[in-house]
Amino acid sequence: MGNLTTHVLDTANGRPGAGIVIDLYRIGDGRVHLGQTTTNSDGRCDQPLLQGEEFRKGKYELVFHAGDYFAATGLKLPQPRFLDQVVIRFGLADENEHYHVPLLISPFGYSTYRGS
Repeated sequence: MGNLTTHVLDTANGRPGAGIVIDLYRIGDGRVHLGQTTTNSDGRCDQPLLQGEEFRKGKYELVFHAGDYFAATGLKLPQPRFLDQVVIRFGLADENEHYHVPLLISPFGYSTYRGS
């Protein structure tokens, strides 16, 4: 069976994005909240976001609470924040594969890709 993982790198400060809250949603007829987690000191989650029977083919959304993270670091941000919540919507096509969705973040930009 496959699984879904993520990690966050704070490119503005050159370190892992520790303590970032992440919400996971399944997208179908509506938007269903599947859970919430927080990144550890290495910018990773302690467990896969999806695995086992919950890991199903379909569309999903990760919401990274990046604005709260940068505010907690003491960084002075304009109000409203340019980036507050970073939303990544993606598809899982194969229930037997590992999907890794990393986020590279700064207060004013981000990038993502399908990792390994």
